[in-house]
Amino acid sequence: MGTTAAAGRREWLGLLVLVLPTLLVALDMTALFLALPRLSADLGASRVQQLWISDSYGFLVAGFVITMGTLGDRIGRRRLLLIGAAGFLLMSLVGAYSTSPELLIAARALQGVAGATLMPSTLALISNMFRDDRQRGKAIAAWATCQFAGGALGPVVAGVLLQHFWWGSVFLLSLPMLGLLLILGPFLLPEFRSPGAGRIDPGSVALSLVAVLPVVYGLKQLTVDGAHNVLLPIGAIAFGAAVGVAFVRRQLRLATPLLDLRLLRNPAFSAVLIGMVLAGIAMAGCGLLVTQYLQNVLGFGPLAAALLFCPMGIGVAIGTMTAPLLAKRLAASTAITGGLCVSVLGCVALAFAHGGAALPLVILGITVLALGTGPLFALGTGLVVGSVPPERAGSAASMSETSNYLGGSLGIAVLGAVGAAVYRLNLGGGSSSPVAFTVSLNVVGLVSAVIFAVIAVLVATRRAQPSAKTEAAPAGSASRNS
Repeated sequence: MGTTAAAGRREWLGLLVLVLPTLLVALDMTALFLALPRLSADLGASRVQQLWISDSYGFLVAGFVITMGTLGDRIGRRRLLLIGAAGFLLMSLVGAYSTSPELLIAARALQGVAGATLMPSTLALISNMFRDDRQRGKAIAAWATCQFAGGALGPVVAGVLLQHFWWGSVFLLSLPMLGLLLILGPFLLPEFRSPGAGRIDPGSVALSLVAVLPVVYGLKQLTVDGAHNVLLPIGAIAFGAAVGVAFVRRQLRLATPLLDLRLLRNPAFSAVLIGMVLAGIAMAGCGLLVTQYLQNVLGFGPLAAALLFCPMGIGVAIGTMTAPLLAKRLAASTAITGGLCVSVLGCVALAFAHGGAALPLVILGITVLALGTGPLFALGTGLVVGSVPPERAGSAASMSETSNYLGGSLGIAVLGAVGAAVYRLNLGGGSSSPVAFTVSLNVVGLVSAVIFAVIAVLVATRRAQPSAKTEAAPAGSASRNS
Protein backbone atom coordinates (compact mmCIF):
# COMPACT_ATOMS: atom_id res chain seq x y z
CA MET A 1 0.00 0.00 0.00
CA GLY A 2 3.02 2.29 0.35
CA THR A 3 4.08 4.83 2.92
CA THR A 4 1.46 7.32 4.03
CA ALA A 5 2.61 10.81 4.92
CA ALA A 6 1.97 11.77 8.52
CA ALA A 7 -0.24 14.75 9.28
CA GLY A 8 1.54 17.92 10.38
CA ARG A 9 0.77 20.93 12.55
CA ARG A 10 -1.66 22.42 10.01
CA GLU A 11 -3.80 19.27 10.01
CA TRP A 12 -3.96 19.12 13.82
CA LEU A 13 -4.88 22.80 14.02
CA GLY A 14 -7.48 22.13 11.34
CA LEU A 15 -8.90 19.35 13.52
CA LEU A 16 -9.46 21.87 16.33
CA VAL A 17 -11.55 23.88 13.89
CA LEU A 18 -13.45 20.82 12.64
CA VAL A 19 -14.60 19.68 16.07
CA LEU A 20 -16.34 23.03 16.66
CA PRO A 21 -19.38 22.28 14.46
CA THR A 22 -19.45 18.73 15.84
CA LEU A 23 -19.68 20.06 19.39
CA LEU A 24 -22.21 22.67 18.30
CA VAL A 25 -24.65 20.27 16.64
CA ALA A 26 -24.71 18.05 19.71
CA LEU A 27 -25.16 21.03 22.05
CA ASP A 28 -27.90 22.49 19.86
CA MET A 29 -29.98 19.33 19.63
CA THR A 30 -30.08 18.73 23.39
CA ALA A 31 -30.21 22.34 24.62
CA LEU A 32 -33.48 23.13 22.88
CA PHE A 33 -35.50 20.67 24.96
CA LEU A 34 -34.98 22.66 28.15
CA ALA A 35 -35.80 25.94 26.38
CA LEU A 36 -38.98 24.60 24.77
CA PRO A 37 -41.43 25.31 27.65
CA ARG A 38 -40.32 28.94 28.02
CA LEU A 39 -40.16 29.77 24.31
CA SER A 40 -43.54 28.10 23.77
CA ALA A 41 -45.09 30.29 26.45
CA ASP A 42 -43.49 33.48 25.07
CA LEU A 43 -44.42 32.76 21.45
CA GLY A 44 -47.81 31.22 22.21
CA ALA A 45 -46.91 27.96 20.45
CA SER A 46 -49.57 25.26 20.33
CA ARG A 47 -48.81 21.60 21.09
CA VAL A 48 -48.47 20.80 17.40
CA GLN A 49 -46.20 23.81 16.85
CA GLN A 50 -44.04 22.72 19.77
CA LEU A 51 -43.56 19.34 18.12
CA TRP A 52 -42.51 21.00 14.86
CA ILE A 53 -40.13 23.35 16.68
CA SER A 54 -38.39 20.37 18.29
CA ASP A 55 -38.61 17.95 15.35
CA SER A 56 -38.20 20.01 12.15
CA TYR A 57 -34.44 20.28 12.63
CA GLY A 58 -33.96 16.52 13.02
CA PHE A 59 -36.29 15.74 10.12
CA LEU A 60 -34.36 17.90 7.70
CA VAL A 61 -30.95 16.72 8.90
CA ALA A 62 -32.01 13.10 8.45
CA GLY A 63 -33.49 13.86 5.03
CA PHE A 64 -30.52 15.76 3.62
CA VAL A 65 -27.47 14.11 5.18
CA ILE A 66 -27.15 11.57 2.34
CA THR A 67 -27.34 14.28 -0.31
CA MET A 68 -24.93 16.59 1.50
CA GLY A 69 -22.35 13.89 2.10
CA THR A 70 -22.14 13.13 -1.60
CA LEU A 71 -22.49 16.78 -2.66
CA GLY A 72 -19.30 17.55 -0.74
CA ASP A 73 -17.46 14.96 -2.85
CA ARG A 74 -18.51 16.88 -5.94
CA ILE A 75 -18.25 20.58 -5.09
CA GLY A 76 -15.58 20.39 -2.39
CA ARG A 77 -15.92 19.39 1.25
CA ARG A 78 -14.45 22.58 2.69
CA ARG A 79 -16.68 24.72 0.49
CA LEU A 80 -19.80 22.83 1.53
CA LEU A 81 -18.80 22.96 5.21
CA LEU A 82 -18.31 26.72 5.13
CA ILE A 83 -21.57 27.28 3.23
CA GLY A 84 -23.42 25.13 5.75
CA ALA A 85 -21.77 26.88 8.70
CA ALA A 86 -22.76 30.29 7.38
CA GLY A 87 -26.34 29.13 6.84
CA PHE A 88 -26.51 27.57 10.30
CA LEU A 89 -25.19 30.74 11.92
CA LEU A 90 -27.69 32.94 10.06
CA MET A 91 -30.63 30.69 10.97
CA SER A 92 -29.46 30.61 14.60
CA LEU A 93 -29.80 34.39 14.71
CA VAL A 94 -33.25 34.18 13.13
CA GLY A 95 -34.26 31.52 15.66
CA ALA A 96 -32.96 33.50 18.62
CA TYR A 97 -35.00 36.56 17.71
CA SER A 98 -38.10 34.84 16.30
CA THR A 99 -41.36 36.61 17.03
CA SER A 100 -43.75 33.80 16.09
CA PRO A 101 -43.85 29.99 16.19
CA GLU A 102 -44.02 29.86 12.39
CA LEU A 103 -40.81 31.87 12.00
CA LEU A 104 -39.01 29.69 14.54
CA ILE A 105 -40.19 26.50 12.82
CA ALA A 106 -38.90 27.81 9.47
CA ALA A 107 -35.57 28.78 11.05
CA ARG A 108 -35.19 25.34 12.65
CA ALA A 109 -36.01 23.61 9.36
CA LEU A 110 -33.41 25.64 7.44
CA GLN A 111 -30.97 24.99 10.29
CA GLY A 112 -31.55 21.30 9.63
CA VAL A 113 -30.65 21.67 5.95
CA ALA A 114 -27.48 23.55 6.94
CA GLY A 115 -26.75 21.10 9.77
CA ALA A 116 -26.85 18.20 7.33
CA THR A 117 -23.70 19.61 5.71
CA LEU A 118 -21.69 19.81 8.92
CA MET A 119 -21.25 16.26 10.20
CA PRO A 120 -20.43 14.40 6.95
CA SER A 121 -18.21 17.26 5.76
CA THR A 122 -16.17 17.31 8.97
CA LEU A 123 -15.82 13.53 9.00
CA ALA A 124 -14.85 13.34 5.33
CA LEU A 125 -12.28 16.13 5.76
CA ILE A 126 -10.74 14.33 8.74
CA SER A 127 -10.50 11.18 6.64
CA ASN A 128 -8.66 13.08 3.90
CA MET A 129 -6.40 15.15 6.17
CA PHE A 130 -5.23 12.18 8.24
CA ARG A 131 -4.15 9.41 5.85
CA ASP A 132 -2.09 7.55 8.46
CA ASP A 133 -4.39 4.97 10.09
CA ARG A 134 -3.21 5.63 13.65
CA GLN A 135 -3.43 9.41 13.34
CA ARG A 136 -6.83 9.16 11.70
CA GLY A 137 -8.00 6.99 14.59
CA LYS A 138 -6.94 9.65 17.11
CA ALA A 139 -8.55 12.42 15.06
CA ILE A 140 -11.88 10.57 14.71
CA ALA A 141 -11.82 9.73 18.41
CA ALA A 142 -11.46 13.45 19.19
CA TRP A 143 -14.31 14.21 16.76
CA ALA A 144 -16.58 11.58 18.34
CA THR A 145 -15.64 12.69 21.86
CA CYS A 146 -16.77 16.24 21.10
CA GLN A 147 -19.99 14.93 19.60
CA PHE A 148 -21.00 12.98 22.70
CA ALA A 149 -19.60 15.49 25.18
CA GLY A 150 -21.74 18.13 23.50
CA GLY A 151 -24.80 15.95 23.92
CA ALA A 152 -24.07 15.59 27.63
CA LEU A 153 -23.31 19.28 28.17
CA GLY A 154 -26.27 20.61 26.16
CA PRO A 155 -28.93 20.45 28.88
CA VAL A 156 -26.49 21.77 31.51
CA VAL A 157 -25.38 24.73 29.39
CA ALA A 158 -29.00 25.44 28.46
CA GLY A 159 -30.01 25.35 32.11
CA VAL A 160 -27.35 27.92 33.03
CA LEU A 161 -28.27 30.19 30.12
CA LEU A 162 -31.99 29.99 30.83
CA GLN A 163 -31.39 30.87 34.44
CA HIS A 164 -29.75 34.18 33.47
CA PHE A 165 -30.98 35.04 29.96
CA TRP A 166 -34.00 34.69 27.65
CA TRP A 167 -34.76 31.50 25.73
CA GLY A 168 -33.13 32.80 22.52
CA SER A 169 -29.72 32.62 24.19
CA VAL A 170 -29.55 28.86 23.55
CA PHE A 171 -29.56 29.56 19.81
CA LEU A 172 -26.64 31.96 20.13
CA LEU A 173 -24.27 29.18 21.25
CA SER A 174 -23.39 28.71 17.59
CA LEU A 175 -22.05 32.22 17.03
CA PRO A 176 -18.55 31.95 18.56
CA MET A 177 -17.94 28.38 17.32
CA LEU A 178 -19.10 28.87 13.75
CA GLY A 179 -17.52 32.34 13.66
CA LEU A 180 -14.11 30.75 14.36
CA LEU A 181 -14.77 28.07 11.74
CA LEU A 182 -15.65 30.65 9.08
CA ILE A 183 -12.59 32.78 9.90
CA LEU A 184 -9.97 30.04 10.31
CA GLY A 185 -11.38 27.34 8.04
CA PRO A 186 -10.19 28.82 4.72
CA PHE A 187 -6.61 28.97 6.10
CA LEU A 188 -6.37 25.69 8.02
CA LEU A 189 -8.61 23.34 6.05
CA PRO A 190 -7.50 22.06 2.63
CA GLU A 191 -10.08 21.50 -0.11
CA PHE A 192 -10.95 18.01 -1.32
CA ARG A 193 -13.18 17.00 -4.18
CA SER A 194 -13.55 14.17 -6.67
CA PRO A 195 -13.19 15.57 -10.20
CA GLY A 196 -14.74 12.48 -11.80
CA ALA A 197 -17.73 12.26 -9.49
CA GLY A 198 -20.23 13.54 -12.05
CA ARG A 199 -23.43 15.49 -11.44
CA ILE A 200 -25.87 15.04 -8.59
CA ASP A 201 -28.84 12.95 -9.77
CA PRO A 202 -32.03 14.92 -8.89
CA GLY A 203 -34.13 11.76 -8.98
CA SER A 204 -31.92 10.14 -6.35
CA VAL A 205 -32.10 13.25 -4.15
CA ALA A 206 -35.90 13.25 -4.34
CA LEU A 207 -36.13 9.52 -3.64
CA SER A 208 -33.77 9.79 -0.64
CA LEU A 209 -35.88 12.57 0.89
CA VAL A 210 -39.18 10.82 0.23
CA ALA A 211 -37.76 7.60 1.68
CA VAL A 212 -36.18 9.02 4.84
CA LEU A 213 -38.66 11.72 5.92
CA PRO A 214 -41.82 9.52 6.16
CA VAL A 215 -39.88 6.84 8.07
CA VAL A 216 -38.52 9.34 10.61
CA TYR A 217 -41.95 10.99 10.88
CA GLY A 218 -43.67 7.64 11.41
CA LEU A 219 -41.21 6.55 14.09
CA LYS A 220 -41.60 9.83 15.98
CA GLN A 221 -45.40 9.70 15.74
CA LEU A 222 -45.46 6.17 17.13
CA THR A 223 -43.66 7.54 20.17
CA VAL A 224 -46.13 10.44 20.54
CA ASP A 225 -49.36 8.61 19.78
CA GLY A 226 -48.51 5.20 21.22
CA ALA A 227 -51.26 2.67 20.67
CA HIS A 228 -53.97 5.30 20.09
CA ASN A 229 -53.25 6.02 16.43
CA VAL A 230 -50.89 3.61 14.71
CA LEU A 231 -52.33 3.51 11.20
CA LEU A 232 -50.90 6.83 9.98
CA PRO A 233 -47.34 6.36 11.32
CA ILE A 234 -47.17 2.72 10.20
CA GLY A 235 -48.47 3.78 6.78
CA ALA A 236 -45.79 6.49 6.61
CA ILE A 237 -43.06 3.99 7.53
CA ALA A 238 -44.31 1.48 4.95
CA PHE A 239 -44.45 4.18 2.26
CA GLY A 240 -40.95 5.37 3.11
CA ALA A 241 -39.63 1.81 3.04
CA ALA A 242 -41.19 1.21 -0.39
CA VAL A 243 -39.59 4.38 -1.74
CA GLY A 244 -36.34 3.28 -0.11
CA VAL A 245 -36.40 0.10 -2.18
CA ALA A 246 -36.79 2.21 -5.32
CA PHE A 247 -33.89 4.41 -4.16
CA VAL A 248 -31.64 1.38 -3.66
CA ARG A 249 -32.49 -0.02 -7.09
CA ARG A 250 -31.73 3.32 -8.72
CA GLN A 251 -28.36 3.61 -6.94
CA LEU A 252 -27.31 0.17 -8.11
CA ARG A 253 -28.09 1.11 -11.74
CA LEU A 254 -26.27 4.47 -11.80
CA ALA A 255 -22.61 4.80 -12.80
CA THR A 256 -22.15 7.64 -10.27
CA PRO A 257 -24.79 7.04 -7.57
CA LEU A 258 -25.81 9.53 -4.92
CA LEU A 259 -25.02 6.88 -2.29
CA ASP A 260 -22.47 4.23 -3.22
CA LEU A 261 -24.13 1.10 -1.84
CA ARG A 262 -21.33 -1.05 -3.26
CA LEU A 263 -19.39 -0.07 -0.15
CA LEU A 264 -21.62 -2.47 1.79
CA ARG A 265 -19.87 -5.39 0.09
CA ASN A 266 -17.11 -5.02 2.69
CA PRO A 267 -18.31 -7.23 5.61
CA ALA A 268 -16.62 -5.12 8.31
CA PHE A 269 -18.04 -1.91 6.79
CA SER A 270 -21.60 -3.23 6.79
CA ALA A 271 -21.20 -4.83 10.24
CA VAL A 272 -20.14 -1.52 11.79
CA LEU A 273 -23.02 0.38 10.16
CA ILE A 274 -25.54 -2.21 11.37
CA GLY A 275 -23.87 -2.10 14.77
CA MET A 276 -24.21 1.69 14.93
CA VAL A 277 -27.93 1.45 14.13
CA LEU A 278 -28.50 -1.21 16.78
CA ALA A 279 -26.36 0.61 19.37
CA GLY A 280 -28.32 3.79 18.63
CA ILE A 281 -31.55 1.87 19.27
CA ALA A 282 -30.33 0.59 22.64
CA MET A 283 -28.83 3.91 23.77
CA ALA A 284 -31.81 6.02 22.72
CA GLY A 285 -34.28 3.58 24.24
CA CYS A 286 -32.43 3.38 27.55
CA GLY A 287 -31.91 7.14 27.55
CA LEU A 288 -35.63 7.76 27.05
CA LEU A 289 -36.67 5.41 29.86
CA VAL A 290 -34.00 6.62 32.28
CA THR A 291 -34.83 10.34 31.86
CA GLN A 292 -38.52 9.58 32.37
CA TYR A 293 -37.74 7.35 35.34
CA LEU A 294 -35.67 10.06 37.02
CA GLN A 295 -38.53 12.54 36.69
CA ASN A 296 -41.71 10.44 36.90
CA VAL A 297 -40.64 7.88 39.51
CA LEU A 298 -37.84 9.48 41.51
CA GLY A 299 -39.36 12.97 41.28
CA PHE A 300 -36.38 15.02 40.02
CA GLY A 301 -36.98 18.24 38.08
CA PRO A 302 -35.81 18.66 34.46
CA LEU A 303 -32.47 20.31 35.28
CA ALA A 304 -31.65 17.89 38.10
CA ALA A 305 -32.58 14.97 35.83
CA ALA A 306 -30.33 16.39 33.10
CA LEU A 307 -27.42 16.60 35.54
CA LEU A 308 -28.00 13.04 36.74
CA PHE A 309 -28.21 11.89 33.12
CA CYS A 310 -24.87 13.54 32.22
CA PRO A 311 -22.79 10.43 33.05
CA MET A 312 -24.21 8.73 29.96
CA GLY A 313 -22.79 11.38 27.63
CA ILE A 314 -19.58 11.62 29.64
CA GLY A 315 -19.21 7.84 29.59
CA VAL A 316 -19.38 7.56 25.81
CA ALA A 317 -17.09 10.59 25.47
CA ILE A 318 -14.46 8.91 27.67
CA GLY A 319 -14.95 5.67 25.75
CA THR A 320 -14.33 7.34 22.39
CA MET A 321 -11.39 9.34 23.75
CA THR A 322 -9.61 6.24 25.07
CA ALA A 323 -10.40 4.02 22.08
CA PRO A 324 -7.12 4.85 20.25
CA LEU A 325 -5.18 3.56 23.28
CA LEU A 326 -7.02 0.25 22.98
CA ALA A 327 -6.30 0.17 19.26
CA LYS A 328 -2.55 0.20 19.99
CA ARG A 329 -2.85 -3.12 21.82
CA LEU A 330 -5.83 -4.82 20.19
CA ALA A 331 -7.31 -5.27 16.74
CA ALA A 332 -10.16 -2.81 16.12
CA SER A 333 -12.78 -5.58 15.97
CA THR A 334 -11.51 -7.03 19.26
CA ALA A 335 -11.60 -3.62 20.99
CA ILE A 336 -15.12 -2.95 19.68
CA THR A 337 -16.35 -6.40 20.74
CA GLY A 338 -14.84 -6.00 24.22
CA GLY A 339 -16.46 -2.60 24.62
CA LEU A 340 -19.84 -3.97 23.62
CA CYS A 341 -19.53 -6.70 26.27
CA VAL A 342 -18.98 -3.90 28.81
CA SER A 343 -22.18 -2.26 27.50
CA VAL A 344 -24.04 -5.51 28.16
CA LEU A 345 -23.03 -5.26 31.83
CA GLY A 346 -24.33 -1.68 31.99
CA CYS A 347 -27.69 -2.78 30.60
CA VAL A 348 -27.86 -5.62 33.13
CA ALA A 349 -27.46 -3.02 35.91
CA LEU A 350 -30.54 -1.22 34.51
CA ALA A 351 -32.39 -4.52 34.42
CA PHE A 352 -31.90 -4.95 38.19
CA ALA A 353 -32.48 -1.32 39.25
CA HIS A 354 -35.31 -1.14 41.78
CA GLY A 355 -35.97 -0.28 45.38
CA GLY A 356 -33.65 1.84 47.50
CA ALA A 357 -30.57 1.08 45.38
CA ALA A 358 -32.26 2.09 42.14
CA LEU A 359 -30.61 5.49 41.61
CA PRO A 360 -26.99 4.30 42.03
CA LEU A 361 -27.65 1.32 39.76
CA VAL A 362 -29.27 3.52 37.12
CA ILE A 363 -26.35 5.99 37.12
CA LEU A 364 -23.83 3.13 37.08
CA GLY A 365 -25.77 1.37 34.33
CA ILE A 366 -25.97 4.29 31.89
CA THR A 367 -22.31 5.18 32.54
CA VAL A 368 -20.99 1.66 31.90
CA LEU A 369 -23.36 1.15 28.97
CA ALA A 370 -22.12 4.35 27.32
CA LEU A 371 -18.46 3.75 28.12
CA GLY A 372 -18.54 0.44 26.30
CA THR A 373 -19.90 1.97 23.10
CA GLY A 374 -16.88 4.29 22.75
CA PRO A 375 -14.76 1.90 20.66
CA LEU A 376 -17.70 1.21 18.32
CA PHE A 377 -18.30 4.89 17.58
CA ALA A 378 -14.62 5.90 17.43
CA LEU A 379 -12.88 2.89 15.88
CA GLY A 380 -15.97 1.83 13.92
CA THR A 381 -16.35 5.25 12.34
CA GLY A 382 -12.64 5.22 11.51
CA LEU A 383 -13.05 1.83 9.87
CA VAL A 384 -16.00 3.08 7.81
CA VAL A 385 -14.29 6.18 6.40
CA GLY A 386 -10.84 4.62 6.31
CA SER A 387 -11.83 1.57 4.28
CA VAL A 388 -12.80 3.58 1.19
CA PRO A 389 -10.78 5.57 -1.34
CA PRO A 390 -10.56 9.35 -0.67
CA GLU A 391 -13.12 10.20 -3.38
CA ARG A 392 -15.77 8.14 -1.55
CA ALA A 393 -15.19 9.58 1.92
CA GLY A 394 -18.25 11.83 1.77
CA SER A 395 -20.54 8.98 0.79
CA ALA A 396 -19.11 6.78 3.56
CA ALA A 397 -19.48 9.60 6.10
CA SER A 398 -23.11 10.17 5.11
CA MET A 399 -23.79 6.44 5.61
CA SER A 400 -22.28 6.64 9.08
CA GLU A 401 -24.36 9.67 10.04
CA THR A 402 -27.55 8.19 8.57
CA SER A 403 -27.07 5.05 10.67
CA ASN A 404 -26.76 7.21 13.81
CA TYR A 405 -29.96 9.17 13.08
CA LEU A 406 -31.87 6.04 12.14
CA GLY A 407 -30.75 4.20 15.27
CA GLY A 408 -31.78 7.06 17.54
CA SER A 409 -35.21 7.38 15.95
CA LEU A 410 -35.81 3.63 16.03
CA GLY A 411 -34.71 3.38 19.65
CA ILE A 412 -37.13 6.03 20.88
CA ALA A 413 -39.99 4.54 18.87
CA VAL A 414 -39.41 0.81 19.30
CA LEU A 415 -38.01 0.58 22.83
CA GLY A 416 -40.29 3.43 23.87
CA ALA A 417 -43.23 1.33 22.67
CA VAL A 418 -41.85 -1.75 24.49
CA GLY A 419 -41.56 0.24 27.70
CA ALA A 420 -45.09 1.63 27.32
CA ALA A 421 -46.52 -1.85 26.68
CA VAL A 422 -44.81 -3.30 29.77
CA TYR A 423 -46.02 -0.32 31.81
CA ARG A 424 -49.64 -0.80 30.75
CA LEU A 425 -49.45 -4.56 31.32
CA ASN A 426 -48.20 -4.11 34.88
CA LEU A 427 -50.77 -1.42 35.64
CA GLY A 428 -53.45 -3.81 34.44
CA GLY A 429 -52.01 -6.45 36.74
CA GLY A 430 -52.51 -4.22 39.76
CA SER A 431 -49.04 -2.69 40.16
CA SER A 432 -48.67 0.93 41.22
CA SER A 433 -47.52 3.45 38.62
CA PRO A 434 -43.94 3.75 40.01
CA VAL A 435 -43.55 -0.03 40.18
CA ALA A 436 -44.96 -0.47 36.67
CA PHE A 437 -42.57 2.14 35.27
CA THR A 438 -39.61 0.57 37.09
CA VAL A 439 -40.44 -2.81 35.54
CA SER A 440 -40.61 -1.21 32.09
CA LEU A 441 -37.11 0.24 32.64
CA ASN A 442 -35.86 -3.19 33.72
CA VAL A 443 -37.28 -4.84 30.61
CA VAL A 444 -35.82 -2.23 28.26
CA GLY A 445 -32.46 -2.70 29.99
CA LEU A 446 -32.67 -6.45 29.41
CA VAL A 447 -33.65 -6.01 25.75
CA SER A 448 -30.76 -3.59 25.28
CA ALA A 449 -28.35 -6.11 26.81
CA VAL A 450 -29.44 -8.62 24.16
CA ILE A 451 -29.00 -5.98 21.42
CA PHE A 452 -25.42 -5.21 22.50
CA ALA A 453 -24.63 -8.93 22.70
CA VAL A 454 -25.89 -9.37 19.13
CA ILE A 455 -23.72 -6.46 17.91
CA ALA A 456 -20.69 -7.98 19.66
CA VAL A 457 -21.19 -11.29 17.86
CA LEU A 458 -21.77 -9.51 14.53
CA VAL A 459 -18.58 -7.43 14.76
CA ALA A 460 -16.49 -10.37 16.01
CA THR A 461 -17.52 -12.64 13.14
CA ARG A 462 -17.38 -10.21 10.17
CA ARG A 463 -13.86 -9.24 9.14
CA ALA A 464 -12.67 -6.56 6.74
CA GLN A 465 -11.73 -7.42 3.19
CA PRO A 466 -8.26 -6.02 2.52
CA SER A 467 -9.16 -5.16 -1.05
CA ALA A 468 -12.10 -2.95 -0.11
CA LYS A 469 -10.12 0.27 -0.08
CA THR A 470 -8.74 -0.23 -3.57
CA GLU A 471 -12.01 -1.35 -5.12
CA ALA A 472 -12.73 0.27 -8.46
CA ALA A 473 -14.19 3.74 -8.10
CA PRO A 474 -16.00 6.02 -10.51
CA ALA A 475 -13.83 7.60 -13.13
CA GLY A 476 -11.35 10.15 -11.87
CA SER A 477 -9.43 10.45 -8.65
CA ALA A 478 -9.74 12.74 -5.70
CA SER A 479 -8.04 16.08 -5.93
CA ARG A 480 -6.51 18.02 -3.10
CA ASN A 481 -6.05 21.77 -3.35
CA SER A 482 -4.51 23.76 -0.54
